Amino acid sequence: MPGIFKTLDKIRPAYDLTYKIVMVICKLLLIADIAITSMAVAGRYIPAIPDPAWSEEVVLTLMSYMAVLSAALSIRRGAHIRMTSFDQYLPDGLIKFLDILADIAVLALGIIMLVVGWQYTTTLGGRGNYISMPWLSKFWMYFPVPLAGFAMIIFEIESLYNHIKGIYVKEEKA
Repeated sequence: MPGIFKTLDKIRPAYDLTYKIVMVICKLLLIADIAITSMAVAGRYIPAIPDPAWSEEVVLTLMSYMAVLSAALSIRRGAHIRMTSFDQYLPDGLIKFLDILADIAVLALGIIMLVVGWQYTTTLGGRGNYISMPWLSKFWMYFPVPLAGFAMIIFEIESLYNHIKGIYVKEEKA
């Protein structure tokens, strides 16, 4: 059985690349968010700097992308919210089972976010436009949900794989 894990471990660079891409996207969104917010605030007090009407809607949209994508990133790092208070009192086998059960539940949430989020994005989002930018579809306001669902699925598959691998392959201590 450990031989199959060596084969499957060869796709780890794809997970690493996906993580890096999502992280870069989050960083770029944060930079854009800070720049637009700074321009909007400065534009209120300095007459030479414009205060665009679209800044609030764009900032809120960028924040929604960052929120859901960073939540997906936390899955890979194991930094998502979870209850570990009783882990010291529970047997290791039960903890591993509960970790796998939690992974399956979050994977199901990712699938729901992808499927239902895409339905909302293409139907409701495709019908509306931003108030301050009538030329821009609200598709982009709803798109973070299926995008994050997709990222969550990828990172949850890796987490589930690592938990299952941990049952069959005992790590050598250095």
